[in-house]
Amino acid sequence: MDRVIAAATSIVNERYPDAMASFAAGSLIRGDGTAYSDLDLVVVYRRLPNAYRESFRFEQLPVEAFVHDVETLNFFFYHVDRPSGVPALPQMVLEGIEIPEPTSDSQALKRLAASVIAMGPPALTDDDRRRMRYEITDTLDDLRAPRSYDELVATGSVLFKSLANFYFRTNGLWSANGKSIPRKLALANAELANRYSLAFDALVRRGEPEAAIALAEEFLASAGGPLFEGYRLDAPASWRTPA
Repeated sequence: MDRVIAAATSIVNERYPDAMASFAAGSLIRGDGTAYSDLDLVVVYRRLPNAYRESFRFEQLPVEAFVHDVETLNFFFYHVDRPSGVPALPQMVLEGIEIPEPTSDSQALKRLAASVIAMGPPALTDDDRRRMRYEITDTLDDLRAPRSYDELVATGSVLFKSLANFYFRTNGLWSANGKSIPRKLALANAELANRYSLAFDALVRRGEPEAAIALAEEFLASAGGPLFEGYRLDAPASWRTPA
C-alpha cells in the first residue's frame, strides 16, 4: 500500500501539479489487487477545457487517470454514472485516498460523491423493466438449446451480466460491471452470490445451464415473468435518412 501511495503522490506531483484535489482508488487501494491491476486516479482541477481519461505507466505500474474539473465531475456524477446505474466515478472519489493529503476541497468533493451514492440509481421505468425482461427471456431461449458448447458459454456470459444488473436495478440497488459483479452481489446478498457463482460455474465448467436458467426464471417471476409475445419497442420518429 505504501508503495502505491508513494507512486500516486509522485504521479500527481509530476503530471498534475496544479490539480486542486486527487484521489487514488481501485483494487490496489482496497488491498485486493493483482500483479496486473492498475492504479486508478481521479484528478480534479478548478477549470479545464474538457474532461479526459488517459492511460500510462509509471515505473511499470499501469495507471488510469480520470481528469476533471469541478463542473465536469458534477456532470459525470449526475448525467453519466447515475443514469447508467453504475457509480464508478463517485465510488472512486468516495473510497479514494486523497493525494497528497486531505484538504477542504477534497473533502467537499467526497461529500458530493457521498450524496450521489446515497441517492441510489434512478428508479426503473415500466419500459426499462419490460426491456430487461424481454432481453433476459430472449437470452434464456438461446441458452435452453445451444448449438455448441462455445455458444453455450457465449450466451451464458451475456446472461451473467444482464441477470445481475436486473437483480440490482429491480431491487433499487446500484449495479456493477464485469469483475465487480461477484463482489457487489456478495455485499448485497451473500447467499444469492453463492448460488449465482455455483450456477455459472456449472454452466462454464460442465456445460450445464439448468441452474443458471432456474435462477433467471426466479428473478423474472418476481418482476412479472418472462416476456416475449406482445413486446414492442418503438424507434424515435426522427430516426430516418432520406434515400
